Amino acid sequence: MRLTVLAALLVLALPSVTLAEASAPIVSNAVAKAVADPARQADKSDDARRKVAQVMAFTEVKPGQNVLELVPGSGYFTRVFSGVVGTQGHVYAVVPNEYAKVDDEGVATIKALAANPHYANVSVLTQPAAMLRAPESVDLVFTSQNYHDYPDPFMGKVDPVTLDRQAFAALKPGGVFVVIDHVAPAGSGMRDTNTLHRIDPAIVKTQVESAGFVFDGESDALRNPADPHDIKVFDKSIRGHTDQFMYRFRKPAK
Repeated sequence: MRLTVLAALLVLALPSVTLAEASAPIVSNAVAKAVADPARQADKSDDARRKVAQVMAFTEVKPGQNVLELVPGSGYFTRVFSGVVGTQGHVYAVVPNEYAKVDDEGVATIKALAANPHYANVSVLTQPAAMLRAPESVDLVFTSQNYHDYPDPFMGKVDPVTLDRQAFAALKPGGVFVVIDHVAPAGSGMRDTNTLHRIDPAIVKTQVESAGFVFDGESDALRNPADPHDIKVFDKSIRGHTDQFMYRFRKPAK
């Protein structure tokens, strides 16, 4: 009798396991190949921590697509996007004028990347933070750890909803906007963007949806429950391991 009951319980449990596994993004061959690119050798030590393959799978980026990446920094994600979209796609790396004033090294690095023939499908766009534009419609707008920067003084106090509307306008119907950022305490809104460099995920969801996007999913790949949320993201105790939310929003197809 006990064996029968146990067997029944196992059968009931199996569907939930299958569904959980099915819901995890599948890493495509294109992503796997781009991550394994020898030209990324210097980045590989960060891949496990930054979960680059899972992030790429979550963005749903595909060969031939156009990507608009906001504030690319040293180009960690840019290099992978370039490899995934291939020669038929393009990556537009957006460097706001205001951000460039505080990150000369990062600007020089991303411009050097775009000048490298290996990344011939990468272009650097310099423009005001409050005027996000792309030369053509894109399939994906991506921002990692810098959505919270836009409302801060050094970026000109850009209204995030303005940014969201511009991202919406840049996307093709059915395109996606992926936002990754450091988690702030629940209910804090944008209180900590300029101090702790964090933002409340709830306010981000509200802002982006107000621009016409539909919430399309989230990933726990970068979550860290050990992060207390009330210290700067640069604090030695948490730097590089902050609790980060990853949201995907979709522009309606019609």
